[in-house]
Amino acid sequence: MKKLLLISSVGGHLTQLMQLKPLMKEYDYHLITEKTEVTKPLREEHDNISYLVYGARNYPIRYVFKFSFNILKSIVLFLKIRPDVVITTGTHTAVPMCYIAKLFRKKVIYIESFAKTTSPTLSGRMVYPISDLFIVQWEAMLKHYPKAVYGGSIY
Repeated sequence: MKKLLLISSVGGHLTQLMQLKPLMKEYDYHLITEKTEVTKPLREEHDNISYLVYGARNYPIRYVFKFSFNILKSIVLFLKIRPDVVITTGTHTAVPMCYIAKLFRKKVIYIESFAKTTSPTLSGRMVYPISDLFIVQWEAMLKHYPKAVYGGSIY
């Protein structure tokens, strides 16, 4: 059975990722997000969840250290989980994991944010070149990502 690693930052990206619950019932999966008061209760529903450090980009100096720590933790988690496929809705939290997955020749599926209707996200632009499947939720986004697949709304 394929092993999925589902990863996203907290907030709307996680809300979108949680729309993939049907996949969680069909596959062996592991969920990774940032640890906040909002995400701690997810442990009650998901035995197989790990947390990265929450790092808001509005504090640039602190963010650099937290982001660096999350890269190292992502490597450790990847080696522990050994997924076949990484699926993400973004954002900065997930980018390193996508590159780690490609380094180990695993599949990367990126779902661009529902909130982005006319311009790409930074994480989308970073992951697009290495993704095996890149899904946009708005047809207008195909002009930014010509090799993407229009999947419609995830909601």
